Amino acid sequence: MTTPAAPTPGRRRLGNSALVAIGILTSRIFGIVRDMLRTKYLGASQSFVGDAWATAIRIPNLLQNLLGEGVLSASFVPIYTRLLADGDEEEAGRLAGAIGAILGVVVALLVVAGVFLAPWIVHLLAPKWTGEKFALTVTLTRILFPGAALFVMGAWCIGVLNSHRRFLLPYLAPVMWNLAMIAAFWWFGRQGLAIERLVVAVAWASVIGAALQFLIQMPAVLSLVRHLRVRLDHRRESVRKVLRNFGPVGLSRGVVQISGFLDLTIANLLPNGAPVFLMTAQTVNMLPVSLFGMAVSASELPELSSLKGTEEERNAMLRQRIVAGARRIAYFVIPSAVAFIAVGDVIIRVLYERGRWLPIDTQFTWGVLAGSAFGLLASTVGRLYSSAFYAMHDTRRPLRYAIIRIVVAVTLGAIAALLLPKLLGIDDRWGTTGLALSAGIAGWIEFTLLRRALELKVGPARPEFTYIAKLWAIAALAGAVAFGVKYGATFFLDDVAKQWRSVVEAIVVLGAFGVVYLAITAAMKVPEAAGLIRRLRGR
Repeated sequence: MTTPAAPTPGRRRLGNSALVAIGILTSRIFGIVRDMLRTKYLGASQSFVGDAWATAIRIPNLLQNLLGEGVLSASFVPIYTRLLADGDEEEAGRLAGAIGAILGVVVALLVVAGVFLAPWIVHLLAPKWTGEKFALTVTLTRILFPGAALFVMGAWCIGVLNSHRRFLLPYLAPVMWNLAMIAAFWWFGRQGLAIERLVVAVAWASVIGAALQFLIQMPAVLSLVRHLRVRLDHRRESVRKVLRNFGPVGLSRGVVQISGFLDLTIANLLPNGAPVFLMTAQTVNMLPVSLFGMAVSASELPELSSLKGTEEERNAMLRQRIVAGARRIAYFVIPSAVAFIAVGDVIIRVLYERGRWLPIDTQFTWGVLAGSAFGLLASTVGRLYSSAFYAMHDTRRPLRYAIIRIVVAVTLGAIAALLLPKLLGIDDRWGTTGLALSAGIAGWIEFTLLRRALELKVGPARPEFTYIAKLWAIAALAGAVAFGVKYGATFFLDDVAKQWRSVVEAIVVLGAFGVVYLAITAAMKVPEAAGLIRRLRGR
């Protein structure tokens, strides 16, 4: 039996993260199409249905995020990968089967409880909602809960496949979920179904899509895990290790989810549309987070967990991989943040401004997107630092820092969302921007704590300051150019047909931003720019 070779930085690492990025990008594109249909048919400010959907879909997502991909990756992947690296495929198969069985039982019980307790959960998150709005949210929550259980089992498949360095399929699988919902929006929306009935049909489609997402991964899992035994074998030492890690990691993810729910509760105290603004901006904001932060972190976790050698050698390789990963993340995330601030309205307008979605909805959502941009770099690189701790089987330190982050985010968020708009005499819905900005500030605090603790453990593990400063300066220049182009474009957009104006504007403005950023970074010989150009040329 051959022991896998210790991974080395280079082409293979880039290949793994590129595969994750391709899968995530494809899934996110379909997700944006899904959201374009959602905003078209459900709107934001005009109806309570959009708020009901935004709240209902977040409730069962708690189950998905607590037990799903992030927690499984941090607790299961390092131990499962180590067994594979040591050549113990039989024990690895038994571990995978035991964790799958335990997850299946746990999520089944939680789904039953969630369906029964849905009215109380909705009342807790939206205490002021009554009548049709409250009843619709409860109905949607009950429908969506079983889908969350299927997502958790799909995340188990992702953990197994990632450990075997199969990165494309698990990150393409969510396309099935998006396609099911796109089909429901398109078919029932074109039939002119009342939006209250339309959103119920889409909820059922979400459950069907979650099942397809799980089932499409199972053949690959069964072919890779030769000794799979699906049994509640919680007494095995490897299973106990995973479960011991599962607690702190789950709590860490749990406090993050609690923060998200508190943000949602605060948004539900604001006028109609606030929850939808948050949800829509998060969809756009998550594109760079997932495409760059998650892609690098997901591909690095099994590699970091497989490092061998003396402690000094492992630390040196870990530092090298962390720095290289952080550089790649920063190269793409910094311009994303600047673009969200400078021309975020262009992005929101071309994606969503149609049907029931109004221009004023675009402005409020741009505010949320710009606020979230402040913490974008911290949240993406922070994922990579957390992966390093998980690879070293240290799950408690990220938990402590996550709790600090949540306390700061909720405290600042309540003040910024509920008090500041009244003090400034502005529309209460601008409070959603305050929520996003507060989360960004808290994200930087968590990032700083993670980086300092990691460097005390393994030594300096950050890109050089001059590199980061250079990227911010170039992105700011590109943002200024794009901002100028946006206002200059108004002189010739009057001659463009109304239905194509936002498309032409987006192509011109975002194209100018991208060309300026890439051209200057390439001219300044930034290595990541050269690598991107080579990939664009197909080399």
